[in-house]
Amino acid sequence: MAEPPAGARPRGVATARRALANATALLPPGTALVGAGTAVLGLASYVQLAAAGRSLTAARMAGVSVLWTLVFSVGLGLFFPVEQEVTRLVAARVVAGQGVGPVVRRAAAASLTQLAAVCLPLALLARPLADRLFDGDTALVGALCGAFAALSVAHVTRGVLAGAGAFTAYGAQLALDGLLRVAGSLALAAAGVHRPLPYAALLTLPTLVSVAVTLPRVRSAARRRGSGGPALPWRELRAGLLALVPATLLAQLLVNVSVISVKLLAPQDTAFVTALLSAVVLARVPLFVFGSLQASLLSGLSTAAAAGDTAAHRRLLLRTAGLTALLGGTGGLAAVALGPWLVPRLFGSPDVLRWTDFAWLSAGTLCYMLASVLGQALQTTGGHRRQLGAWTVGTAGLLAVTLSPIPIRDRVEAAYAAGAAITAVMLSVRVTSRIRTQPLRHFRRQAGRTDTVSGSAAGIAAGPVTALVTEPAAELADAVTGPVAGTAADTASGTAAGAVADTVPGAIAVADRSEGPREGNRLTS
Repeated sequence: MAEPPAGARPRGVATARRALANATALLPPGTALVGAGTAVLGLASYVQLAAAGRSLTAARMAGVSVLWTLVFSVGLGLFFPVEQEVTRLVAARVVAGQGVGPVVRRAAAASLTQLAAVCLPLALLARPLADRLFDGDTALVGALCGAFAALSVAHVTRGVLAGAGAFTAYGAQLALDGLLRVAGSLALAAAGVHRPLPYAALLTLPTLVSVAVTLPRVRSAARRRGSGGPALPWRELRAGLLALVPATLLAQLLVNVSVISVKLLAPQDTAFVTALLSAVVLARVPLFVFGSLQASLLSGLSTAAAAGDTAAHRRLLLRTAGLTALLGGTGGLAAVALGPWLVPRLFGSPDVLRWTDFAWLSAGTLCYMLASVLGQALQTTGGHRRQLGAWTVGTAGLLAVTLSPIPIRDRVEAAYAAGAAITAVMLSVRVTSRIRTQPLRHFRRQAGRTDTVSGSAAGIAAGPVTALVTEPAAELADAVTGPVAGTAADTASGTAAGAVADTVPGAIAVADRSEGPREGNRLTS
């Protein structure tokens, strides 16, 4: 048998690299940049909880666990929708060649209004809330308000960066936030700090510092697109947020409520509360990675919808759903196999969990990620209220299982999986129906661009619900064996299929460069 030439790379390595390159081409533009920052921020969560878990007593750690859960459920539920709407509206204005200043001003005012609306009741009810949730420590109620304030500012700036396509700055803000949390957590642990407030403050200060450092980039991104442009009516922003904030709150409640449910239904079981939070964080490793998709996915879907390119919109949705299913399944298997052994050693949590606990949590995480992808697709086609309806029904399913007579440890985990699965199924039906039956004007209306995008409405044909599973699977198989059909020209030229063409004032085209314009699938202004 002939020996391979000296220095030649093994065929398996070359094949793996080619498969990775093809799979990366399926991702929305900017995913890698945001992913790097999200990875650092996700690592910070593990370091922060591990440092606190090893430095605080079980009772004090339970309070920090509840605080952490509230920040990443209620806080994200209130302020992440602002980022989503800013991303959607800024992306649409970039396509139209309009200034984004009015969007930024309206969004900042809306975010601060929400902050005041939630912090005032917290201040008035600080004592009973502290007694119920934080073992009487009112300082943690103040830390909760501080974390909400940091999120209210951060999500507005991230929405501007994502909508303008400034993903390097977006990822840098996330990475800096994470690095500061890691450094702070390690410093507190090394100094032997045994009070919960300093660890709680790490949910606020690093975020504010990262926003301050990246603020010049935010201003630059906004000014580059122009500070003028038509005013954004309050009703446009309000209409989206009135449906999106409750939907996101329900989504965050669903994904985070298991720890709070145990705290309320079995407050004496502090060992399980601490262990469950660690298990939730571990089972949600795919969710941290998935976070890198969300900003770039919404920006890409919004841009395609605003330009009327329904083919690019559908293709991006299908590919992202397939990659999300692969990510969630792989991460879930790892959590089930390693979770019971890893949690006590990594977080110092009590050794009270079994592999079945991680199976329920991983199944819920997979369904939750798919529901998030489908919800964003529905949002960009104007289906905010339908998205809210799906999360409402899913939350009702969660509550039904939570209040069932099965043991508390089983029901809180099964409730998460059931609620997420119900929501994902409902959203898949909604998205498929929306794309198949709604005329193209819904794509234009979602960005408030009815008068800036010209062209005739056209019907949109899409496959049935099963296309959300079968088509991504086929494309993923193509990514492993070779270039994806229909995207070879894009991959060779360094651009993904459906990439957004360079924006020129007065002439916008979202181009599928490998296939050319499609009649009825494209609008240009």
